[in-house]
Amino acid sequence: MPRNMEAPFYMDVIEVEEFLKNPPPGFTVETKITGCRLVTSTNEKSLVLMDDFESSKGKVMFQNSLGRKILTRNLTEYSSVRRQLTTRWIYVLATVSDEPPRSDTTDPNHAFRSFVIIINGSHPLVKWEMERGLDWTISSVAGESYKVNIDLSAALKDLASDRFYLLKDGKTATPVWIEANFTLKYYSDALFDFPHWFGFSKRQFKISYYDAAKSVRSTQDQEKSVEGLVVRNL
Repeated sequence: MPRNMEAPFYMDVIEVEEFLKNPPPGFTVETKITGCRLVTSTNEKSLVLMDDFESSKGKVMFQNSLGRKILTRNLTEYSSVRRQLTTRWIYVLATVSDEPPRSDTTDPNHAFRSFVIIINGSHPLVKWEMERGLDWTISSVAGESYKVNIDLSAALKDLASDRFYLLKDGKTATPVWIEANFTLKYYSDALFDFPHWFGFSKRQFKISYYDAAKSVRSTQDQEKSVEGLVVRNL
């Protein structure tokens, strides 16, 4: 986790409990009398896109967060969100598992762990991919309203490949990132927005840039094991 937020890093990940225990600059974590932990962002350069969730230690709530699904209703709101996505550090929650999720059953032996993804939206190549994807979305939809999913899994796969791995039955397993994304919705007040009504205005693009030489690396090589998840110090 980069403590010097002025450094020109591209992307990093930190385990949720570590994030809550030692919040980065610009964040505070307050434990309420009910046991709920309230996370507040006070840094104008941070864009928090995390929803409240239940952890093993109680509920975690985020103040000043737009949530994983960002809703804009006019050009002014859209322009504001677009500017934030390309100028701020973006914080998103994701889960890592040892295999893709299945709706029919949940194997208790699977290794699951939640992480906070941190993306430098102002990084030139990240900004370029973000702006290109948003421009393509607008030009490709036929109606006024649309929904676009921004997928981070490709970049995370490369970033995390030499940072940590999963252990399953004594063997290493390839980490699978779940919900490593966020969604931007634009809803207009058009009376006859048929493409949107019939689901034809859904789009997706990926943030896939990864440069190992520029990513933030740990200065320690020691590994630690956490409930079946072997993590090189982040």
